[in-house]
Amino acid sequence: MEVVAIGGYEEVGRNMTAINVDGEIIIFDMGLRLDRVMIHEDTDISKMHSLNLIEMGVIPNDTIMKNIEGEVKAIVASHGHLDHIGAITKLSHRYNAPIIGTPYTIELIKREILSEKKFDVRNPLITLNAKETMDLTSNLSLEFVKITHSIPDAVLPVLHTPYGALVYGNDFKFDNFPIIGDKPDYRAIKRIGKNGVICMISESTRADFEGKTPSEGVAASLLRNDLLGTDNQSNGIVVTTFSSHIARVKSIADVAEKMDRIPILIGRSMVKYCGIAEDIGIVKFPENTRIAGDPSSVDRIFRQVMKEGKENYLLIVTGHQGEEGAVLSRMATDKTPFRFENYDQVIFSADVIPNPMNAAQRYMLEARLKLLGVRMFKGAHVSGHAAKEDHRDMIRWLNPEHLIPSHGDFNLTATYAKLAEEEGYRLGEDIHILRNGQSLKFERIM
Repeated sequence: MEVVAIGGYEEVGRNMTAINVDGEIIIFDMGLRLDRVMIHEDTDISKMHSLNLIEMGVIPNDTIMKNIEGEVKAIVASHGHLDHIGAITKLSHRYNAPIIGTPYTIELIKREILSEKKFDVRNPLITLNAKETMDLTSNLSLEFVKITHSIPDAVLPVLHTPYGALVYGNDFKFDNFPIIGDKPDYRAIKRIGKNGVICMISESTRADFEGKTPSEGVAASLLRNDLLGTDNQSNGIVVTTFSSHIARVKSIADVAEKMDRIPILIGRSMVKYCGIAEDIGIVKFPENTRIAGDPSSVDRIFRQVMKEGKENYLLIVTGHQGEEGAVLSRMATDKTPFRFENYDQVIFSADVIPNPMNAAQRYMLEARLKLLGVRMFKGAHVSGHAAKEDHRDMIRWLNPEHLIPSHGDFNLTATYAKLAEEEGYRLGEDIHILRNGQSLKFERIM
């Protein structure tokens, strides 16, 4: 068995890993690095060429696959975030292999393929539900284990091989009180561990955070506190969050209903993520929920809000990172018919993605809002990534022979390695820090 680290082993994002088992190759994820160019929720890269995107460091450099002996049998998507599926339209057509994902993830991939303008992607799309297993070849099978994250239908893909199981843990958290869907399938995780795991590839994004990551239910309570416990009856209310975080958007819309306000989802990505989730039955928003995506419909809805009174509506918008061109930034710079006034309320239900560009943009956005007299609220957020003690539990339950940290820079992967050493692993022996472009072989005498 050979693990090929293609992307995501030096950064948060751009995830792509190939597993070669006796010449049969399974690829996990093909994602974007969102901070390399200003590719946020409302930005279109469909016209850009893969070679340019590779050179810019936006998508994984899969040219190293030319040196790997074997045939790609499947491309497996762990969940629907762009740092995991955003490069599928740029790279998957190079491989004669189906793309496998859960129903929501596959629907998002379909939407990406339909909007792609540079490449003709004709890979078969196969849906596999959590708790299901399918044979990929006579020697390899794929199992999807239910896990929780900040997007619906996330799974822990497990590749069963003649040498033991390989677990691909990008991304996960242990949420025992999810707003949408079921809690993680702990029984399956422990079963896989007892049957033998040769290797686990694990995200390290929050390995430096002590304790456990709180449940999404905590974020819902914080939102209710910010919205229901504030003097805002006669003011405008705007909440901004990740449009792919369907559970969070659902919580916001439900509070709007309690406030006797009409929730309006605004932004192209809101239309995509929330529309698909409701279409396939993952979520049900309040009946009076409205949605606007393209610029003309957004301006039309803003004019109506200003005419009928901001106090009758709750706006859920994109732009929490302060990215230029997103809805909230346009609202703050008077580029829409909406006008902020003294004591209007803006809630940031998302943390700043930790890089200098995002921090600068968010600072500018907040400064503009302050000048407009807006009341700002932060902190109504919990992460979708496992913290230190979650990782410790996962290691103990799976008891893998080898561990490979990913989805982080060197500081994060090294922090994960230190945690693994606390659990009895040794760097260079059974825990391995890889860089993009490197590979690691496991050999076992049968």
